[in-house]
Amino acid sequence: MHICFIEDTQLHGGTQIWVSEAVRAFLAAGHDVTVLTAADGFNAVDTASTDARVVTYDHVDVTGRDARHREIWTGALDGADVAVCTVHPPRNGFHCSLFAAECIADAGLDTVLEPKTGTIVPEYRAEFYAPPFDIRSHVISITDFTRRYLIDTYGLPADRVSLIYQGTDIETFTPDPSRAEEARRRYPVRDGAAPVIGCVGSFEERKGQVLLLDALARVREVLPDVHLLFVGDGPDESLLRGRVAELGLERHVTFFPFTTEPVYVFEVIDLLALPSTHKEGLPNVLLEALAMGVPALSSRLAGTPEVVVEGVTGLLVDPGDVAAIAAGIQRLGSDDDARGRMAAAGRQMMCDEFDKRHQFDAFLRHFAQVSSGEVPSGDAG
Repeated sequence: MHICFIEDTQLHGGTQIWVSEAVRAFLAAGHDVTVLTAADGFNAVDTASTDARVVTYDHVDVTGRDARHREIWTGALDGADVAVCTVHPPRNGFHCSLFAAECIADAGLDTVLEPKTGTIVPEYRAEFYAPPFDIRSHVISITDFTRRYLIDTYGLPADRVSLIYQGTDIETFTPDPSRAEEARRRYPVRDGAAPVIGCVGSFEERKGQVLLLDALARVREVLPDVHLLFVGDGPDESLLRGRVAELGLERHVTFFPFTTEPVYVFEVIDLLALPSTHKEGLPNVLLEALAMGVPALSSRLAGTPEVVVEGVTGLLVDPGDVAAIAAGIQRLGSDDDARGRMAAAGRQMMCDEFDKRHQFDAFLRHFAQVSSGEVPSGDAG
């Protein structure tokens, strides 16, 4: 089978890391893989050392949909049984799944286009998932929330949208005392810091990090040794550093750069905070933290309640609710027994239902079905 990944972004978030992992897993399983992605982006660089065919294009110029880029995309798609296209925001009237569909249709390719998503935002239109071209297509949703939304709100036929959870690497994301010393070296915190909170991801407005800082300022009186690790990068880093200074939180907050090895972060933190306000699907960082036995405090958005079960594997708050974030930090930070129960429950859920090895197999079974013309079940794994 020949699988093409279309990743129209230069970002390096959880989705892009998953794509690179999938590329390697599918190559190891004996399949042919093409990566069609923006030049100089994470996936272009990261998969260059693999046996995948990597085809790149200009991230800005492609929005003009000119003949040169049509040739590039058509050449990459030609011969692929399926083309998995992450649904990203439209840019200057351009959308990756629509352009891919147009190239497939114009060239008469037999490639099945598979828009893949876990996120629903207002500017995303139904045609991003069901392109108005005479081609074969099927949607992959990585959350049940999104699958139901696509069916109920956008009117997509239920048999054209499959749920496949991405899963996480259980073997890697398993607590390991032998990593503890290296983890403390990479992510040092002051002596006596507790609880230690981790916030891992891009520094941008939608991730709600400013709200987390405001909540931290509220709880420092009752949790005087609380400490927050910000791990990542992004456009809001200067703003966040300024907010730390404004709130007098320098003793309680440390910044660390983006990492492709977050397992070391999870070795040193007591809980994960993900206070996103919008545009969230089912973040990989949640799955990784839970697999490591780290409870999560997360906004109640999209697919997050499918793994952050209130009071069982973590706590949920309404997006933007600073008081609830503060209360959650205080509860998880002061109740070791509850945190321990949630840690065990989260770990068990990931082992039982979200092992990435099984999920990669589910994706491959799904690809084989759609490429052969079968109608896959709505829940593929």
